[in-house]
Amino acid sequence: MFLYIAIVSIAPYLYNNTFYRHVLIMVGLYGLLGVAWNMMGGYTGLYSFGQSAFFGIGAYASTVLLTRANISPWLGMICGGLLAAIISAGVAYPCSKLRGPYFTIASLAFARTLQILVTNWKFVEGAVGIPLPLIGDSWWFLQFRDKIPYHFIIFGLMGIAILVCYYIESSRVGCYFKTIRDSEEVAQALGINTVRYRVIAAMISAFFTAIAGTFYAQYVLYIDPESVTQHILSVEIVMIAAVGGAGTIWGPVLGAVTLMPLSQYARALVGGTGQGIDLIIYGAIIMLIAIAQPTGIMGLLKRRSRNGSEPSLRPHLEGEGG
Repeated sequence: MFLYIAIVSIAPYLYNNTFYRHVLIMVGLYGLLGVAWNMMGGYTGLYSFGQSAFFGIGAYASTVLLTRANISPWLGMICGGLLAAIISAGVAYPCSKLRGPYFTIASLAFARTLQILVTNWKFVEGAVGIPLPLIGDSWWFLQFRDKIPYHFIIFGLMGIAILVCYYIESSRVGCYFKTIRDSEEVAQALGINTVRYRVIAAMISAFFTAIAGTFYAQYVLYIDPESVTQHILSVEIVMIAAVGGAGTIWGPVLGAVTLMPLSQYARALVGGTGQGIDLIIYGAIIMLIAIAQPTGIMGLLKRRSRNGSEPSLRPHLEGEGG
């Protein structure tokens, strides 16, 4: 964690370039989203493709509170996170007994339903979207002309999510999550309430996903259904966790560090004519990693570490033969 703090502190000052700092912010944003998904998909095996719904809930909740009641986005961030967690519990409870692709389909249906609802809801301006007011440099209202404050805020939020993952990894709750992921029948035989802990995992994941949605709204200062509830966002989140290594603390972070710079620079290089080029890159990388190491980059690093630490028997055998 100390290395994480050191890298985060130094990174934005390596280059005095606005686009470079934007890429770092996107790494932090998608890293947070990947860590949030990992708390549910990586640790309990609930492979959700509906995270864009909770991202949108966080973005819309904080934006409506700011534009209608002048409430600080920091408070809106908490409100949006809690609202997303409550809605997630309402969705996860009836779907908690679904397994494999059935839960994935249910999550897709929920995200799509929410997108249609928001698109046609006049209270949140429907498909037109909501522009956020320009307030100027303000920590209280989470607006800055420079990108460096956004950098430290998003990586600070991701650091909090990583600490939560550390707690889950080392706690009894984490053991329950992993047991449910590996075998629900074994978990039930051990007396673990699988429904309760699946719902808990979904709520934690939705909370941090909504927080990321609030940050995004304040960063771009405009939201609409297409930008904060689109299905492709859910796919990107799952890809980041899968590439880095689902079920590990640092896997989603490595996934974001690997994929987001490629995605952002590819979009900048080809412009609007290359829409979807980042997904082609994602697909190619996933195929390569699936061939080399299905457990992602973290699995590849662990395998190399084990190979490097294992003593070789060749010298002993050669000595005996001589």
